[in-house]
Amino acid sequence: MANTFETVGVVGLGTMGAGIAEVFARAGIAVVGVEADPAALERGRGHLEGSTGKALARGRLTEAERDGILGRVTLTTSLGDLADCDLVVEAVPEIMDVKRSLFTELDRICKPSAVLATNTSSLPVTAIAATTSRPGRVVGMHFFNPAPVMKLVEVVRTVTTEDGLADDVAALARRLGKTPVTVGDRAGFVVNRLLLPYLNHAAVLLESGLATRDGIDTAMRLGAGFPMGPLTLLDLIGLDTSYEICEALFAESRERRHAPAPLLRELVAAGLLGRKSGRGFYGEEAPSTPSSEEKPSVSTVAVVGEETEAGGFADRLAAAGFKTAGPEEAELVVALSRTPVARRAVRLAHPDRLVGLNLVGEQVAEVASTVLTSPGAEQVAAGLVRILGRTPVVCRDRAGFVVGALLYPHLNDAVRMHESGYASVEQIDTAMRLGCGYPAGPFEMLDRLGLETVRDGLRDLYAEYRDPSLSPAPLLERLVTAGVRSIRDLPS
Repeated sequence: MANTFETVGVVGLGTMGAGIAEVFARAGIAVVGVEADPAALERGRGHLEGSTGKALARGRLTEAERDGILGRVTLTTSLGDLADCDLVVEAVPEIMDVKRSLFTELDRICKPSAVLATNTSSLPVTAIAATTSRPGRVVGMHFFNPAPVMKLVEVVRTVTTEDGLADDVAALARRLGKTPVTVGDRAGFVVNRLLLPYLNHAAVLLESGLATRDGIDTAMRLGAGFPMGPLTLLDLIGLDTSYEICEALFAESRERRHAPAPLLRELVAAGLLGRKSGRGFYGEEAPSTPSSEEKPSVSTVAVVGEETEAGGFADRLAAAGFKTAGPEEAELVVALSRTPVARRAVRLAHPDRLVGLNLVGEQVAEVASTVLTSPGAEQVAAGLVRILGRTPVVCRDRAGFVVGALLYPHLNDAVRMHESGYASVEQIDTAMRLGCGYPAGPFEMLDRLGLETVRDGLRDLYAEYRDPSLSPAPLLERLVTAGVRSIRDLPS
């Protein structure tokens, strides 16, 4: 018989918990909200009133609708008031001992038929369920912040979850106006298992000196089309939260890519947690985009690289008033390339004049400096890029430069996740679009970039860094070898 959920409890009324309570109340469900003490309860009331008040001011709720939502939420400091709830969702701090202790208490208080759900973003649901006498009635129900706005809910079943229960919880999520993605119990589930290694890798690349903080964020926002740069997003999530999720991922996988970046650990230890503390990778200032500068002080430029692309770039330079010359005579040599250019530089009489240039999308050009490139040449190349209407991202001459070094492993992780049988192509694309605001899911990006392009980029990254997690997923290798253009072309 299908489970029905008419009364729901929410334990923990911080920003996330209050948002979850609001979501249920908006759907016409009676909610019992519990906090630890009167002061915390009043803060929770403030979150509810503030969120619904903003919706009212923006015309998204009427006064009557807001009153109805608030009227369906009963606030209390007693867990005993959850005794008759059909479902209880915990939204307490992401600390395993705290969650396990709470579930032991909920198991004692709640009626035997009640379903207990955890909103954990990364901790093992199985370990939480094991503290109860009803592990078959325990699931993960991971909402995204802000819960009233974000459409995704990850529904997590364990090996002991009763048959059909995850489907009933997913149906409840749809009743709430959400899109559920139902998966098994792996650290990070879909979204954080894919998102956090990418964000963590950005911190690693920053620490290695590949590019500046603003350069990395600009490259991924304007070049890859992501809604926010990775370092800005880390600050928004909270560096402490991100660190703990990485620790949970590493504890399960033991992959170097999941180990928190030393810089991330250092910032957390210093109490620099991102926006919540006022400073993280950024302080009070917002991420910046390089501004326009005066015309570069060179008159002759050589453009080398793939003939068609180089010719088009040279034509644009000529239209901007620059003269082209041969590599031996030009004051600046621009090598249009998607791979490092140091070997090309050493063949020149003046290797200090050469920079690599990788055009990414329609807005960004990565300006790659070799160990021989002079600072003046780098600055001139960045100026040329601005004149031609692109934003320069200065970086070191490394495989993948910035965008490839971050994007290709991120997409590779998605292929590995699908290959393992954990989630389907559609589940992964849906989760990343709705959970992270991506304009396209990972497999949609793969189709756009081309499987072979991503495979070759990963091979270059592995050859340079020798990290096994950067080697192409076996499925990706097989698809390219077979001439398959999209993973969606495989028989279902």
